[in-house]
Amino acid sequence: MILGIGTDLANIERIARVLDRYGDRFRNRVFTEVEQAKAERRRDVAGTYAKRWAAKEACSKALGTGLRMGISWRDMAVSNLRSGQPVMTVTGWAADRLAQMTPPGHEAIIHVTLTDDHPWAQAFVVIEARPIGG
Repeated sequence: MILGIGTDLANIERIARVLDRYGDRFRNRVFTEVEQAKAERRRDVAGTYAKRWAAKEACSKALGTGLRMGISWRDMAVSNLRSGQPVMTVTGWAADRLAQMTPPGHEAIIHVTLTDDHPWAQAFVVIEARPIGG
């Protein structure tokens, strides 16, 4: 069963300007060390950050909270499987909210997809509840 759906569209050029203006202050407030390492290795640094920004926004919407109720940017993190597939992990208040949303006897699975076409980065997040052992 679907517990939540979220989407977001981010302007890569806007994220590039924020990175130029605020640098590490912005990076450290919004992105985990793993996310920062991934972005800094990429040729399109701003595009990588923009996709992850969009994913965090989309995840907060799928959680039904937006960025309120104590959920912080770093409570939601995007990493990649060896195949390149993005995955979302949640900690802190975001994990608490996910646990509240998940029916007894189910496990929550967060699906995320990212794309970009300059100057836009887009993310979709779907939170699914699957029966445990089903």
